[in-house]
Amino acid sequence: MVNMKAKFKKLKLNIKFTIVIILFVLMPMLAFSLFLFANIERNAVDRRLDAMAYRMEKSYDQIIKNIDAINMSSQFFLSDAGLRNHLRAVKNGSPIMPLELMDFYNENIIFLERMLNNNPYLYQIRVYADSPDMQEMMPILYRTERMRRLAWAAETAGGMEDMEPGWKFDYYDTLFDVNAVNRTKKIMSLVMPVTDVKEGQIGILEVAMYMETMFPVIYDPEQGTFGFFVDQSGTVYYDDSVHNDNSSREFKGLDFYVSDPDINAAWQDGKETVFYATLQSQPFVVGIKPVDEIDGVLVCFDSLEAELGGVGRLRLMFMAIAMVIVVILIYIINLIVKSLLHQFYDILHSIREVQKGDLDVVITGGGPDEMGELGTQINTMLRRIKQLMADNVNREILARHSEIRALQNQINAHFIYNVLESIKMMAEIDEKYVISDAITALGKLLRYSMRWNDDYVSVAEELDYIKNYMQLINLRFDYEIDLAVTMPEDIRSQRVPKMSLQPIIENAIYHGIEQLAEDTSIYIKGLRDGDDCVIEITDMGKGMSEEEVNQLYSKINVTVETSGGTGNGIGLKNVQDRIKIGYGEEYGLRISSQLGLYTKIIIRIPVTVGVRGEGYE
Repeated sequence: MVNMKAKFKKLKLNIKFTIVIILFVLMPMLAFSLFLFANIERNAVDRRLDAMAYRMEKSYDQIIKNIDAINMSSQFFLSDAGLRNHLRAVKNGSPIMPLELMDFYNENIIFLERMLNNNPYLYQIRVYADSPDMQEMMPILYRTERMRRLAWAAETAGGMEDMEPGWKFDYYDTLFDVNAVNRTKKIMSLVMPVTDVKEGQIGILEVAMYMETMFPVIYDPEQGTFGFFVDQSGTVYYDDSVHNDNSSREFKGLDFYVSDPDINAAWQDGKETVFYATLQSQPFVVGIKPVDEIDGVLVCFDSLEAELGGVGRLRLMFMAIAMVIVVILIYIINLIVKSLLHQFYDILHSIREVQKGDLDVVITGGGPDEMGELGTQINTMLRRIKQLMADNVNREILARHSEIRALQNQINAHFIYNVLESIKMMAEIDEKYVISDAITALGKLLRYSMRWNDDYVSVAEELDYIKNYMQLINLRFDYEIDLAVTMPEDIRSQRVPKMSLQPIIENAIYHGIEQLAEDTSIYIKGLRDGDDCVIEITDMGKGMSEEEVNQLYSKINVTVETSGGTGNGIGLKNVQDRIKIGYGEEYGLRISSQLGLYTKIIIRIPVTVGVRGEGYE
């Protein structure tokens, strides 16, 4: 009986959870999804409406630019005095001598042809004169009998005066034989009479342009778009190659789009508009733009089938996934909600505290299940992290102390032996004052080297040490190494790591100057660069190639300890490491050298006062 009651209570609880899930999870999810996807569809339509408005305005601007090009060209031709005089002579039958024809061709026809060729928008500009005997001058001047081959002229039965001026659309250039012209593209033109005060109409001017140039939005549409142009007589012009493509679903039945009542009423109304419409069960954005300059209306369509269809499929997928998730939750929520979520949030809270930097967090109350084991593992991980961090800090401190102590205890025994040998030679020849000076310099040098009560010294102290070092170095060689120093007082007072300049001088002598064995110099210069102090040490030694400079960079910038020895780069690496330890990674050494000329080591450190240890105040 007790078991029955327990099962009953459990069953009623499952029903309660099912109702809660349906009411508070499924229903809001359905409502939210309906609102979300409706909003996505609305935003998609609004974006395409804005895009269509922009496309129509851009197309209209292009059409106006093309019309301006045609009008300007036509006025230019009509105002050409030589052309008008020639047409007048043809009209009244005046004899034209061959020399006059040649002059007219060279002075007028060639000039007009050049003007035509310089206008990329135009196809042709042609002038027709009503005379069977007139000498044609291609590509500008033709007889009217040839003009009759064009579609717009063939419809006129009368003479030249009966030709109706205005805009002519959608015809092929049939002025010549098939092979002589391009009949793959249709053209349009502005046809105007050429008149004279005395003679009346003396010719016809045709300024032609490709239809695709005038209407790029129709003949070169974007993916999913198409359109047409309607003139004042109701004739519709469109791209045959697009609308004859039976594989294109969006473009089937252009006649239907033209005759659709809403579309027809919109473009006949003659007002600019952009709207959403459903045509042949397909969603479209329709744009209508009157072009009064050529007495017509531009109509464009943008199919929304792909975009809205994708939203619909996404909606169905979302709902299916949501239903699956809800069903799964119905089955598992009762099994885990009480035993899992409480401890889960405790662990989550602890992890957030760890993320803030508190590594002393301890997760308590762990049970025998996976969540309890997770809490235990996290506690173990935190203890391990703390131990590893402590060990890492200790190793870092030990490594730095060891490195500094190694630098403090480093004495170049080879150098001392050479100096002592030099002193011995001097004693043999009884040069007492020189010996006295040398011993004095050596004593100062050794005292400076052995005194490590401070890791940082002033630049002035380091320069004094270098001068004593150079005095002793010059004892070893038969040639003289001159030391020149240009150091402002504010730089002399700056603090630098002790023994940071001398290794650079030593490196310059042994690897740049000693092999030359001739008098030379080392130049030390200091300057301020913003908040930084820059010290340049330049030796006029043998220099280095670009490859050698790169190799030296590799040696001084490696993060691991360079192998033993006294090769080029060991002293520089020690200086580089000490500067970076003391001031940061953005400071250190830079090398500039040219083979056979010089090598310059540039030290960059921050402007500091009273540096102690690894920091400065």
